Amino acid sequence: MIRCQWALASQIEAQYHDTEWGIPLHDDRKLFEFLLLEGAQAGLSWRTILNKRDAYRLAFDDFDAEKIAAYDAAKVQQLLSNSGIVRNRLKIQAAILNAQAFLSTQQTFASFDAYIWQFIGGIPKQNAWQKHSQIPAFSAESEQMSRDLQKRGFKFVGKTICYAYMQAVGMVNDHTTDCFRYPQLSQMPS
Repeated sequence: MIRCQWALASQIEAQYHDTEWGIPLHDDRKLFEFLLLEGAQAGLSWRTILNKRDAYRLAFDDFDAEKIAAYDAAKVQQLLSNSGIVRNRLKIQAAILNAQAFLSTQQTFASFDAYIWQFIGGIPKQNAWQKHSQIPAFSAESEQMSRDLQKRGFKFVGKTICYAYMQAVGMVNDHTTDCFRYPQLSQMPS
């Protein structure tokens, strides 16, 4: 069975690749989870975040945006002492700000799903990369998404993070064409 090159590095990455990466998501809580995790990943490997994902679920109230939006200084200190997550004050504070911006965006658009999927017209973009080296770090859509998220108060949402987010939540199919998941996801309804 052929997988995307990046998924060969570890068992946790292979499992994530095989069962989650690139599947179109429309559940607001899951969309928020990936937004928080992609921001935490900035400057680190995705494997690091996958290994810490369960600790993030516990530390961040199962990615409940309403609870996270209300975190106070004492909670920030508690998170900074939690060795199970990335203990970076800016990333923790960004998670709180992002939860607040997420809730505001939900209210404006009726759902975060309706907001985020508008950047690609609501239908996953089907790319056809033959080699991992062809996959871009960002796209025009991720640049536009980044600018708009930043205007709405989101942090750690640069164009590269936004593109990785788009890949994770199935807004783009960036499995290489030889990967066993490519045809499965190219035929999956959005």
